[in-house]
Amino acid sequence: MALPEEPRAPRAPEPRDWTDEHVARWQPVLPGLDPVVEGAVTRMKKLSVHLRRVREQSLVDFDLERHEFDTLHKLAGRGGSAAPSELAQDLDLAPASVSGRLDALEKRGFVRRTQSTTDRRRVVVELTASGRETWLGAMDVLGHEEYRLLGVLTSEERTLLNDMLRRVMVEAESGGHTDWHA
Repeated sequence: MALPEEPRAPRAPEPRDWTDEHVARWQPVLPGLDPVVEGAVTRMKKLSVHLRRVREQSLVDFDLERHEFDTLHKLAGRGGSAAPSELAQDLDLAPASVSGRLDALEKRGFVRRTQSTTDRRRVVVELTASGRETWLGAMDVLGHEEYRLLGVLTSEERTLLNDMLRRVMVEAESGGHTDWHA
């Protein structure tokens, strides 16, 4: 004989955010508006703006210009060492532009240029300890905010969100746009 189920307590309503009010305001104006799609897209936009602001503030806090951070980031992504031509390719810049960036970063002690040990005609750019520390500091600020925001989800929910966003991005990337890697 099966035991009767315990009655479930009603779930508290989800807290409302700015986007809920935005959708409610526009639904009467645009009767065909899908509130779920509008809500999801608006929330993604607002989260993107929020994270961009946090990143920009971290650059101010670490006295970095955006282009300096980008250069340090690309160099770190290559294990802390790269040829200037590789950085130019990664940054989608002309080699002369990268040279100017490297001059400024070298003056600040964030990178050093040395001759290649295998080919004396080649220069190797290396991230210094100070450059790595500054880059990591700026990265940590954003990373902490990302974890704070996604920390409201369980591990399974974060995995599900990541998987769903991947499906959306695969569709977006198949649309022929080439600016996804910025």
